[in-house]
Amino acid sequence: MNNSNIANDDFVHQITSALGNPPDLTIQYFHFSSDLIGCCIFIKTITDKEKIENFIIRPLIEAPSLKTEHPEQIIQAVNHVISAIPVVKESDFATCLQSLLGGNVILFVPPNKEVLLIDVYKYSNRAITESQSEPTIRGPHESFIENIESNISLVRKRLKTPHLRLEQMTLGDSTQTQIISAYLENVAPPEVVNEFRSRLGSIKTDSILESAYVEEWIQDKTFSPFPTIYNTDRPDVVTAHLLEGRVCVFFEGAPNVLIGPCTFFQFFIAAEDYYQRADVATVIRWLRIFSFLLSVLLPSLFVGIVSYHQELLPTPLLISFAAQREGVPFPAFVEALVLLITLEILREAGLRMPRIAGQAISFVGAIVLGEAAVQAGLVSGSMVIVVAITAISNFVIPAYSLGISQRLIQFFLLLLSGIMGFFGLLCGTLFIMTHLVTLKSFGIPYLAPIAPSILADWKDTLVRVPRPFNTLPKIMKPRRKDR
Repeated sequence: MNNSNIANDDFVHQITSALGNPPDLTIQYFHFSSDLIGCCIFIKTITDKEKIENFIIRPLIEAPSLKTEHPEQIIQAVNHVISAIPVVKESDFATCLQSLLGGNVILFVPPNKEVLLIDVYKYSNRAITESQSEPTIRGPHESFIENIESNISLVRKRLKTPHLRLEQMTLGDSTQTQIISAYLENVAPPEVVNEFRSRLGSIKTDSILESAYVEEWIQDKTFSPFPTIYNTDRPDVVTAHLLEGRVCVFFEGAPNVLIGPCTFFQFFIAAEDYYQRADVATVIRWLRIFSFLLSVLLPSLFVGIVSYHQELLPTPLLISFAAQREGVPFPAFVEALVLLITLEILREAGLRMPRIAGQAISFVGAIVLGEAAVQAGLVSGSMVIVVAITAISNFVIPAYSLGISQRLIQFFLLLLSGIMGFFGLLCGTLFIMTHLVTLKSFGIPYLAPIAPSILADWKDTLVRVPRPFNTLPKIMKPRRKDR
């Protein structure tokens, strides 16, 4: 056995020992000369076979410039032969192994200490379709997919500016997930960008499988029902936030992008608000805020009035409620609690069932169970109406993460109202408001621009002024002052 064979066998043995000799590990040998044998190593399940055959194997076999007795000349000649794919030299074995697992081909020519890494990763992506979580009537119908390069391209298509900055890093010791932070250098405040870098750089974990993994690491408050980081799968939303000076974080293998800093009122804003007239968008935005308050407070208000403060109701309405509750064996608090829990069960069942059957089960289940419960005298008809209005109001909020928060708050306020009536409801509301005031998102007050009050930013919070009168949000302290 010649020296090149010994070197090949040693290197291949190192690779197979490190990976456990998996069945998808492919090793192919090449005769550059009678005494010089190289090998090509790749994992066939994550590499593009056509690229390997057409741009690596065939050129290596057919190129006359590689028929030489000198290994150092072969390394130089390969860069000219394999010109269609980037080639990188590497001597560290750990880096070579990680590159192999990332879809690279390792080309080893003994007795060189360096190997050549050739990227032939096989991209298997789904098509770019309309967003399922943030549907729109007017506006772009594109959404991100699980490929980070495609997602970046969707943003670059909309932002043709040299000021767009992309910073790449890898997180997760086992998953080695690629992450890219994006921001506009001439708009984003340096302190916000540095805070993002610091928080992302401090993450020490074994796996990153979705954006939610990172969100839990970098959020300002761990134990809070309110989200302090916005997430979306729409490129137009990401582009709009980049233009306002925010930082967006993309993830390989996840269609969702994290955006920060964010404020409480940002979750009531939909992308479609900017694709229609300002007066229409303002009215719809008020409707969303009213729906949020209605879904959070209505069950608690009803239970408090029926159980403790009947004097607040007009006499005819009080008599009607009393007649409906005649024969109901449970107090109003238990009624509301049971119906809300049943609603959450139906909602969860509708999400987990196949899409065709899920909606039918949730709607039919709610109607059948509600009607049967009233007929059996287990709950009153008025309570069913209250819970139904609450359930419908839950779906008005554009951001799903805030929708989960409002459902948690419902149960919290309902519990206090069932125990202490309006006094408990008032205490719970003050506690939530105090908590909101103390929250921050990457240094930005969560209730801005209401608390602290920044009148200039009200133009795109409770209202949306016409676009010629709009400006960049002052609370973000953007580096660029014009629109």
